[in-house]
Amino acid sequence: MKIKNNEVAIYAIGGLHEIGKNMYCVQYQDEIIIMDCGIKFPEDELLGINYVISDYSYLVKNRDKIKALVVSHGHEDHIGGIPFLLKEIPEIPVYATPFALALIRGKLEEHGLSKTTELHEEHESTVLEFDKLSVSFFRTTHSIPDTLGIAVHTPLGAVVFTGDFKFDLTPVMNQPAPDFQKMAKIGHDGVLALLSDSTNAEVSAFTKSEQFVADSLHNIITGIKGRIIFATFASNLYRVSTAIQAAIDTGRKVAIFGRSMENGVQNGIDLGYLDIPKDLIVDADEINRLDPDKAMILCTGSQGEPLAALSRIASGTHRQITLQPNDTVIFSSNPIPGNTLSVNHLINQLMEGGATVIHGRVNNVHTSGHGGQEELKMMIRLAKPKYMVPVHGEYRMQVIHTELAQKAGVPKENTFVLENGEVLCLGPDGSRIAGKIPAGDVYVDTSGTADVGNVVVHDRQVLSEEGLVVAVATVDFKNKRVLAGPDILSRGFVYMRESTELISAAQKHVYHILKYQLNKKNRPKDSEIRKAIIDSLSDFLYSKTERRPLILPMIVEKK
Repeated sequence: MKIKNNEVAIYAIGGLHEIGKNMYCVQYQDEIIIMDCGIKFPEDELLGINYVISDYSYLVKNRDKIKALVVSHGHEDHIGGIPFLLKEIPEIPVYATPFALALIRGKLEEHGLSKTTELHEEHESTVLEFDKLSVSFFRTTHSIPDTLGIAVHTPLGAVVFTGDFKFDLTPVMNQPAPDFQKMAKIGHDGVLALLSDSTNAEVSAFTKSEQFVADSLHNIITGIKGRIIFATFASNLYRVSTAIQAAIDTGRKVAIFGRSMENGVQNGIDLGYLDIPKDLIVDADEINRLDPDKAMILCTGSQGEPLAALSRIASGTHRQITLQPNDTVIFSSNPIPGNTLSVNHLINQLMEGGATVIHGRVNNVHTSGHGGQEELKMMIRLAKPKYMVPVHGEYRMQVIHTELAQKAGVPKENTFVLENGEVLCLGPDGSRIAGKIPAGDVYVDTSGTADVGNVVVHDRQVLSEEGLVVAVATVDFKNKRVLAGPDILSRGFVYMRESTELISAAQKHVYHILKYQLNKKNRPKDSEIRKAIIDSLSDFLYSKTERRPLILPMIVEKK
């Protein structure tokens, strides 16, 4: 991959053909600006994986060129990967809005990086100046406070990254409306390329305002009898603020459960976004003693996370809160991709426990933070980009977004549906794809270990679906004899007491493999013997059962 000296290169380390893992870069000569660094939540088949991050190897190799990591907003799919990036390249200065910065600080403390990271607060008026590039910002709206679009100014024009956005003209919590004038000014001055949020490219209408949901939630809450359990994202201070205001208006006390929710509320208070009377928040003991009509529980777990507060309440394993038959549970969020089954299971659990559950857009308790087609076209009209690159979305969303761009005046040949790692070079003579850089998935498991690896995940999938067969034997290589075994052990493959014929046949099969290997003229390597057993026994068991368990040979050598 070769970037010419007069070209601006644009590439995604994550965020294309997927929802999550957002990480986009602009490179010009010896300067790189990184925009966001997120995680993706795993699909169900990624057993034991907590989340997925990006492959940062290209950035590690070019670490001397990185000038800054600038953050559009504080959602996990835009900031969750920052600690893992900084573990590899600790010298990167990070710029973020106040609320995002508070969330990032918490993550860095958890990872022991708070003392080694250079953090800076950014605002819509911030301008970062480097030798060849500069960065400015413009105000947008989303489902979290302090959201900004990012403009990286290059000698060929600005590369504009919208971040997650919608055009909410009546935002809540005293948040300002989008700054259309500044967007138009950037467009007037010249936008080389627009990298725009594609999440709702399939939605034809304008996205409903957060104020609409706030009014709807307030009306729902004021009409509820009994205890209320309100679940939402900890970072969605808009919903938290709405729930708290409704509690104040209806004379309810509020108990907060879930560490991330506690941290989110505290950050909101510290930054002046939440104004909460001192006597409103109570602990678990007091909330349990209150009349249910005067109690509200604010908690995490709206995505069905098994260890979150709501899941433990539903399963009866929460130490302090027990589900009551007259409880009303409000899910003020939609399932993110990969979580639908978990959320549905949780809703069923809550209803089986006697609770009333309110969820989904049909009840007007949630609205998207992403703009629909009309907002996407408006962003394109404001930016007037020469080139258009849809980001943050699955493949079909990116394709539809390019079609919207073409309707809004961008020539078809100037719209690009890129893949992660694909390098788009834009120069005075036009555009070209200049190759690919590493941008695969890196798995982080429950221990916090990064790069668990595809092989490990594959083995976990095989174990869960096909089971395990262990073949154990003791051999004498000198005299070319099998001294003991082979013994066959099955776990999750077949029930051994009911499969004696199969087990006996498998033992004989492994015995003949071992004898063949031992009788070779030159002593085979241990790895060769293990591979021969795995390949042959796997085929044998498949011929008998049409299943391929994970084979684990254990060869003990007589000394």
